[in-house]
Amino acid sequence: MTFAPVAPLAAEHLYHVVDPALLPYQRSDQAEAITHPVGQSRAVEAVRFGLGMTGEGYNLFCMGPEGTGKASLVRSFVTAAAAQRSQPEDWCYVHNFTTPEKPRALALPAGTARAFAKAMDCLIEELRHAIPTAFDSDQYRARRRAIEDEFKARQEALIDAHRDTAKGRDIALMRTPMGLALAPIHEGEVVSADDFANLPEEQQAEWKARMQGLQDELENALRQVPRWEREKREQVRTLNKETADAAVSHLIDDLQQDYDSASPAAAYLRAVHDDVLENVGAFLPDGDDDKNNPMLKAANEDGPFRRYKINVLVSHDDSTGAPVIEEDHPIQPNLVGRIEHRQQFGALVTDFNLIRAGALHRANGGFLILEARKLLTQPFAWDDLKRALRKREITIEAPGSSWGMWSTQALEPEAIPLDVKVILLGEPSLFYLLSEMDADFRELFKVVADFDVDMPREQQTLHDLALLLADMARRKNLRPLGADAVARVIEYSSRLSEDREKLSTNMGELADLLREGDYMAAQAGASLVSAEHIRAAIRGRERRADRIPLAMQEEMEHHTIRIVTDGDAIGEINGLAILEAGPTIFGKPSRISTRVRMGRGELIDIEREAELSGPLHSKGVMILSSFLASRFAEDQPLPIHATIVFEQSYGMIDGDSASSTELYALMSALSGMPIRQSLAVTGSVDQFGRIQAIGGVNEKIEGFFDLCQARGLTGQQGVLIPASNVRHLMLREDIVAACGKGLFHIYPVETIDQGIELLTGVEAGTLSASGEWTLGSINRAIAAKLSLWARKQRELDAGGDGRRRDK
Repeated sequence: MTFAPVAPLAAEHLYHVVDPALLPYQRSDQAEAITHPVGQSRAVEAVRFGLGMTGEGYNLFCMGPEGTGKASLVRSFVTAAAAQRSQPEDWCYVHNFTTPEKPRALALPAGTARAFAKAMDCLIEELRHAIPTAFDSDQYRARRRAIEDEFKARQEALIDAHRDTAKGRDIALMRTPMGLALAPIHEGEVVSADDFANLPEEQQAEWKARMQGLQDELENALRQVPRWEREKREQVRTLNKETADAAVSHLIDDLQQDYDSASPAAAYLRAVHDDVLENVGAFLPDGDDDKNNPMLKAANEDGPFRRYKINVLVSHDDSTGAPVIEEDHPIQPNLVGRIEHRQQFGALVTDFNLIRAGALHRANGGFLILEARKLLTQPFAWDDLKRALRKREITIEAPGSSWGMWSTQALEPEAIPLDVKVILLGEPSLFYLLSEMDADFRELFKVVADFDVDMPREQQTLHDLALLLADMARRKNLRPLGADAVARVIEYSSRLSEDREKLSTNMGELADLLREGDYMAAQAGASLVSAEHIRAAIRGRERRADRIPLAMQEEMEHHTIRIVTDGDAIGEINGLAILEAGPTIFGKPSRISTRVRMGRGELIDIEREAELSGPLHSKGVMILSSFLASRFAEDQPLPIHATIVFEQSYGMIDGDSASSTELYALMSALSGMPIRQSLAVTGSVDQFGRIQAIGGVNEKIEGFFDLCQARGLTGQQGVLIPASNVRHLMLREDIVAACGKGLFHIYPVETIDQGIELLTGVEAGTLSASGEWTLGSINRAIAAKLSLWARKQRELDAGGDGRRRDK
């Protein structure tokens, strides 16, 4: 060959080693504490901005994949911001004495709600003793007796006056068990009913007329008695109020002195004062047997005195700064609060004492952290949260009330003003979905903190990540880490980021690796975690998840799944794919074959025809047709009928990472040049024949290496990858070692021509100024085959005599 094929990568390009000497310590227990976030500068700036902004709608959505540390970073910044704020007010619910079904919300100075509730309990207890004592005094009895005596005297005077009038008319006015009665008097004696019946009718009529007149006069006079009764009751009420007021006022005044006269607490105490005077009878002993029934007392608990209790909704007596609340179960009642019920005589009853706080109440005046996915999966929670943020108040309603799902509600608690900063944590997909589908979201969550999945691999980030790993080990009570162990963890971080020039921000994954390395050190009886313990932990992870990859490799070793790793073949090639089984991602070689014949430009993707191809794979196959036509058929139709298929594929195929592989197979079939089966290929191709980067390059290489190693490394095996993927290589140590010994090779390819030369050992060729490809080259062979087919096609179209047939 006169051409220079692409050289395989040297071992040092396959894995980016971290020098332990560059780390800030030899042992993690010697490391200084880290006081700033590692990486995520963009997200940190956004979080600081969002927490500092006080305008309406400047809530935060912190988006990033799980494990990027967004929750811990947000928590630390929110905690620091909350410490700089003053404590918000306490909130209580109290009885509404004018509209009982609408309990009043009562704001109190921070940390005073529970003391106020206890003081109210003490006040009511004092009143329960002071009021009966006041009503049991000699002074009260004397005044009450005077009122009653006055009423009786007026009644007696009225009756005495009518008795004298009746006597003057020879009529007796008598008291009977049935009331007042009239009877005639004859010769100083009351006439009995029998004697009256024996009198002459004229005399009876005369007596009856006289008694009827007196009866009418008496009835007219007695009409004053109900008015006197009302006056007596009013005098008694006034007396009761004066007596109760004397017992109540000084007690309430003592409590009221602790609050400003214009404060809500003082206004409530004045309402309590008035209500106690209006309902003083509730404080007095009651002889009713039903009310003294133990069962009724148990059912009513505090009975009429529940109305004076204080339902402390939120109290900040044991905290400093603004509250920081994380609601792990954001169902609607846990967010906006709920109204509980209690059973009483077979029915459910409620009152303001059974109102319970939600996360918004507890976070009011501070910060509320929620996981977006959990929030969005709970019925009514998202809508009620938005409503609270828009109206800037918390309304406690039954779930679905705003949708009209409940026609009645026993209580309508007064809404509480809301001042809270909500921070949602979620995946990018949720953020983009809400931004697209929910107009309210953009108005209510104006700040997005975008947490990146990786950060640059620079000296400063190496230094900071090493300190962070040391801090993790301390906080989790793990064994100290040696510098070599930390270097190995950082290398693993580059592997997670799929870029040797970057480090993963998935701190959760690194924390798990530290725990597992600590376990390996414990099993070995070591007091210091070393690089070997980290390697053992990584091998353990791979071992625990390799059942499916090993089962598939076994099928390939036994040729149940046909993958050829030696010899040559025309139109057949080894492609590389990525498979996912839960959290496990692994590479799998796939057999790709093509068949070609003369045709009219048909390039048939059998996967697509069988509806087993995704749109990206179909796009890649279309690019092949464009490449062949532009290179070999600029001035003539493309006279080809080709079929492409993934052999022994029984599921969906998507992605364009096999498009270069399919093109190599096509070029082999068209040129008749066999392809080395000891090589596997990955990479996509554009219309100009340039090889483009793909994902999962490490797993793909490792999948083919494992098969080759199982069959025996010959020094001829290897993988072609896009040159742009070299920076992503962080291969396993055994692969790096094999490549260093020349037993396996990784070839970085930039163009389709470089790749076909490696695969066939034949020069790809270049196009001369005269339009001819290099003699003996693959491109010349392909051009010649297509020219031959084009000529035959024209002859067939012309019927073999140079003339085109009519159709």
